[in-house]
Amino acid sequence: MTRMTQARIIGAALLAAMATGAQADPSGTLVLYTSQPNADAQQTVDAFTAAHPGVEVEWFRDGTTNVLAKLEAEFAAGAPQPDVLLIADSVTMEGMKSQGRLMAHPDADISAYDPGTMDPEKFWFSTKLITTGIVYNTAADMVPTSWADLLAPEAENQIAMPSPLTSGAATIHMVSLTGHPDLGWEYYESLADQGALAQGGNGGVQQAVAGGEKLYGMVVDFLPIRAAAAGAPVGFVFPEEGVSYVTEPVAILSSAANPEAAKAFVDFILSREGQELAAAQGYLPAHPDVTPPEGFPPRSEIRLLDFDPARALAEDQANKLRFTEMFGG
Repeated sequence: MTRMTQARIIGAALLAAMATGAQADPSGTLVLYTSQPNADAQQTVDAFTAAHPGVEVEWFRDGTTNVLAKLEAEFAAGAPQPDVLLIADSVTMEGMKSQGRLMAHPDADISAYDPGTMDPEKFWFSTKLITTGIVYNTAADMVPTSWADLLAPEAENQIAMPSPLTSGAATIHMVSLTGHPDLGWEYYESLADQGALAQGGNGGVQQAVAGGEKLYGMVVDFLPIRAAAAGAPVGFVFPEEGVSYVTEPVAILSSAANPEAAKAFVDFILSREGQELAAAQGYLPAHPDVTPPEGFPPRSEIRLLDFDPARALAEDQANKLRFTEMFGG
């Protein structure tokens, strides 16, 4: 994000704060645990504190698995630290909700959002859409337009995909595709027959396709879109059947020491200013009226596959076992 763009967003946040100055503004310390990249986390905190200067934010950043491990240790010790979580996926949030770890925010305004991207009981809220589509090497003879195209003879032994045993996004992708009436588990069986290599995370898939080791891959959108803009020999396709998505949801812990500041943080992330910040960072905003970053089609042209996080949580082990039987561990 450029300094000019960041300044514009922070300036908008200040104007919003001034417009609501008659209301009591939250204060005190807010503790945030997040899996955002460091630069994104710092920009998010800076924009929020510009809108709410009475709040001091302390934040811890790591991968979602490590964030949760740290938090579980704190729960076990009876001393959870964060007020707010901003982490990778809704399945994780659904699990925490079922354990009574989250606090609802019934006043959060989600009227502009796709209902399928939000918890209807308002315990967690999607902040962006990180979709999984098809990356291809520009040397490939076939440019796919659908998931079915990966079953063509041209793609045999030329497919890389992240493993749901490693990647949360890959887990959600697996559940979304296998739940599609025209794809199902038969599609994954066909991918295994195609010799698809399923291992590691999204970064490895991107490297394999950009380097020509494989011609096609399943990968999160921003990696190939940014790489193509930087000159890498890759293209990215939003398949016609639709794309799966993770949403980097935000939620307030039921043990939050500063719930008012936590609610203000959620409200900021869901506001137009917060969603413009996500777009400026290079992500597809969850708010349908905020313009996507360069390289993305209009939000109206991106079809989202159905996904039920509660069902995915309940069937997680069975789904991963079935995947392992097809592709190995």
